[in-house]
Amino acid sequence: MINVSAPIVTTFVVYLIAMVAIGIWVYRRTHSFTDFALGGRKLNAPTAALSAQASDMSGWLLLGLPGAVYAAGIGATWIAVGLAVGTYLNWKFVAPRLRTYTERAKDAVSLSAYLEERFEDRTRMLRIVSAAVIVVFFTVYVASGLVAGGVLFEEMFGMNFELAVTISAAVIVVYTFLGGFLAVSLTDAIQGTLMFLALLAIPLVGIGLLGGFGALNDALNDQKPDLLDMGAEASFADGTWADGGSLSVIAVVSLLAWGLGYFGQPHILARFMGIRSVGDITVARRIGTSWALVTLAGASLVGLVGIAQLDEPLENQETVFIALTEQMLDPWLAGIILAAVLAAIMSTADSQLVVSSTALTEDFYRAFLNRQASNMTLVWVGRLTVTGVAVVAYVIALGGGAVLEIVSYAWAGFGAAFGPVIILSLFWPRMTGAGAMAGIVGGALTVVLWEHVDPYMGPFEGIYEIIPGVLLATVAALVFGRFVGRPPERSWVGAMQEPPEAEPVLTSP
Repeated sequence: MINVSAPIVTTFVVYLIAMVAIGIWVYRRTHSFTDFALGGRKLNAPTAALSAQASDMSGWLLLGLPGAVYAAGIGATWIAVGLAVGTYLNWKFVAPRLRTYTERAKDAVSLSAYLEERFEDRTRMLRIVSAAVIVVFFTVYVASGLVAGGVLFEEMFGMNFELAVTISAAVIVVYTFLGGFLAVSLTDAIQGTLMFLALLAIPLVGIGLLGGFGALNDALNDQKPDLLDMGAEASFADGTWADGGSLSVIAVVSLLAWGLGYFGQPHILARFMGIRSVGDITVARRIGTSWALVTLAGASLVGLVGIAQLDEPLENQETVFIALTEQMLDPWLAGIILAAVLAAIMSTADSQLVVSSTALTEDFYRAFLNRQASNMTLVWVGRLTVTGVAVVAYVIALGGGAVLEIVSYAWAGFGAAFGPVIILSLFWPRMTGAGAMAGIVGGALTVVLWEHVDPYMGPFEGIYEIIPGVLLATVAALVFGRFVGRPPERSWVGAMQEPPEAEPVLTSP
C-alpha cells in the first residue's frame, strides 16, 4: 500500500464527482435511443479520437504493459508495436466505410443491426449470434476493468479486494447508466487526455531524476544487459511476469498479432459509427495515432524507469506506475497522476457496458420482444441492461486474475469473431450472410477452444489464440461467402467511391 495522504484522497474524490456530474448533465440531453447508444452521431474529431483510444487501451496501459516491461525489459514491447500499427490501419481503412455503411443500414446503432441489414438477413440469426458474442466477451472484458480498479484501490487505500471492486463498479455504472454513449465519450475524452499527460510526466520525471537517458541505460545494463534487448522474452504465468529467455518467432508474432484485434473491437468501432461525419475522420486518425504512439512509448518507459528507480522488487509488478508516482511526486500532483490509472480503467469498462447494453436492447429486446417500443422505453431498457451486465462482470471480477491475462482473452475473442467479417463486409461486394455467420462463429469458437488444442500444436504451441482465430474466421468467411447464399442486392462497396467530403449514395446494381 502506498502512503495515502489527504491530497491524494481529495483528488480522487473530486475526479469521481466530476465523472458522475457529466453523466447527470448528459442525462438531461438524452431524448432517444440513438442518443443513448451513439450520441446522436454527433462526436467531433477530437472527442471521437480520444475516447476511442482511451476506451481501447484500458487499465492494462498503465498497469499491465509497464508491469511486463518492469519484469522482463523491452522484449515485452512488441505488443506496443502491433497495437500502434493496428490503430492507424483501423482509422485509415475501417472508420470511413463503417461510418457510411452503418448510417445507410437504416441508421444502425449496433454492429449486429448493421450486419443484418448489410447482408439482408431475414432470418435474424446473424443479429442474434453476433449480439450474443458481443455480450459474452464484453462481460469478461468489463470484469478485467473491475479487477484493475480493485488492484488500484487495494494498492492505494489498503481496502480488501472485494470492497475495491465494488467501488469501481458502482462509480462506472452510475454515469454510464445516466448518460449512455455521449457521457461515456465525453468522460473518455477527458480520461484520455489525463492518461496522455500522465504517461508523458512519469517517464520524463523519472529519467530526469536519474540524470538522463544515458544514466537510465547505464542503470539497466548494471542490473541485466538483456533488459534492453528486443529479443528477450517476457513470460507470463500464475499472474507474474518474468524474464523468459530469448524470444522465439512464435512469441514475436503473437505479440505483434495484438494489432489484428483492432478491426473487431465493438467499443472502438462504435466511435467510428458515432463520429459527426466522414470528413472528420482524417483529423481523428491523426489525433488517435499520435496519442497511441506517445502513450505506448511512455508506458514502456515507465517499466524501464521502475527497474532503475525502485530499490525493492514489487510484489505486484503491475503497480510499478503507482509506486513510481508516489515515490517521485508531491501528494497533490501524485493524486492527479494516479487518477489517470482510474481514468484508464473507467474509460474502457464504461464503453463496453454501453455496447453490451445496446446489443441487448437493440438486438434482443426491440428486435424480438417489443418492436414498437418508444424511444424512452428503449433508453430505460438500455440503462437497466447496463446494470445487469455490470452485475455479472462484478461476480466474475471477484475471482481476481491478472489484468493483461483477462484482456488478452477478450481482445482475441472480438478480433477473431468480428475483425475478418467487418473488413470483408466493407470491401468485398459479393460477401454473403452465410460467410459472415461462418466467420463470426468460427472465430469465436476457435478462441474459446484454443487452450485445449494448443498443447498438440508442436512447434506452434503457445501462439496467441487471436492468430488461429483470425485465420480460421477468414477462411470460413471466404469459403461460405463465395459458395453459400447470394450476395446482397444493394451495391454497398460502390458507396465509398465518392470523396470523403461528399455524401455517399448507395445504388442498386
